[in-house]
Amino acid sequence: MPKTAAVIMAAGKGTRMKSSHAKASFKVALTPMIKLVADTARSCGADKIIAVVGHREDEIRAILGDSVTYAVQTELLGTGDAVARAAVHFGDADECVILSGDAPLLRAETLQKALEYHRSAENSVTVFTTVLSDGAKYGRIIRDAAGGVAEIIEYKDATEAQRAICEINGGMYIFNAAELSEALKKINNKNAQGEYYLTDAVRILKDGGKKAGAFVLEDAEELLGVNDRLELANADKIMRMRINTRHAKNGVTFQNIENTYIAPEAEIGEDAEILNGCIIEGKTVIGEGCTVGPNTHLNNVYVGKNTSLDNTAAKDSMIGSDCTVGPFAYIRPGSCIGDGCKVGDFVEIKNSVLGSGTKVSHLTYVGDSDVGEKVNFGCGTVTVNYDGKKKHRTKIGNRAFIGCNTNLVSPVTVEDGAYIAAGSTITDTVPEKSLAIARARQVVKHGWKDKRDAE
Repeated sequence: MPKTAAVIMAAGKGTRMKSSHAKASFKVALTPMIKLVADTARSCGADKIIAVVGHREDEIRAILGDSVTYAVQTELLGTGDAVARAAVHFGDADECVILSGDAPLLRAETLQKALEYHRSAENSVTVFTTVLSDGAKYGRIIRDAAGGVAEIIEYKDATEAQRAICEINGGMYIFNAAELSEALKKINNKNAQGEYYLTDAVRILKDGGKKAGAFVLEDAEELLGVNDRLELANADKIMRMRINTRHAKNGVTFQNIENTYIAPEAEIGEDAEILNGCIIEGKTVIGEGCTVGPNTHLNNVYVGKNTSLDNTAAKDSMIGSDCTVGPFAYIRPGSCIGDGCKVGDFVEIKNSVLGSGTKVSHLTYVGDSDVGEKVNFGCGTVTVNYDGKKKHRTKIGNRAFIGCNTNLVSPVTVEDGAYIAAGSTITDTVPEKSLAIARARQVVKHGWKDKRDAE
């Protein structure tokens, strides 16, 4: 199997985005575009991924981390210059795939087919093309007598007759790596843009007797690039519908399929129902038979089977099977909610473990706590976990009962089967099966109002 290097061009300023951020960092389907492109390359067996960075390279590095090699293009001298900077990192790669960091819609299966065509045709270069009735300002494909690619003419350098050609350059390529490296040494910037065109490498290889072919994409959407906010919105819509359609075909019901946002890596089980206005980010896993929404936002959350999440926000946490969560619950990072739990309206759980069957029905904060099974929290309970300098944990045993408006001042322990009277502030251990009452004694002053009024 040939060794493949993938070059992702992401050095441009993206001036039409009207932003100080790197264009390739903008999100499509809740995911930075350059990550989508890198994932596509990786899924097709790329042994090395090289990101060409420049403008706001810090943002690209923050997204991709150490998973790729970086080449820096300090001056934007064209695609040929960008790839030349990447070429020094090809190593022993046999072939090189050239991709764009702002073109996230290329399917992995399409790239795989293109690689197979490139190899079987024994091309030195394969150009990704498509046919458009209006080719706008894309480069045009000039075919030779045998049907191969003779050259690519950039729009600004094309004649009117050449601009009438409907087959356009998609801006993605597969090259023989060694031959590309040599061709890059021969290109110049004698053109309308004063830039080093990667397309000139195609002509140089062709003039040198090498074989140049075209892989024609039937779905032109896969080659769409993002140059402004409207194109970003369009790309997001296309990717969103791809993802949602895949889930629908796998047995997921959508109340409003066009108003649901799901990250590519999210997993959803059969017979799950996604209600209106949901956002499902990251590597979220939703089990079979769950009802999610309306207006629920999950980010890197594991959810078991047959759980209901109503108007819930959750991040970096786990929620078991047969739970009811919400409305308006907030599950913060580091939380693990056991099977059969109830987390009700306006409840916040943070960095805590709830044992199976525990009920936190409403208006309660549970932070930095280890809670046993079948515990009942009364309304308005607060685990007071912060002393102004450090966070402390609260420990609550199985089958404990916490009365309404209780403050548990951590570090504190409530042992198995203990009861706490409503309105208590607990600062010491509550022993097993005991009742703790920690509140001021009620004082009644008879006739107090009349005396006040008489003053």
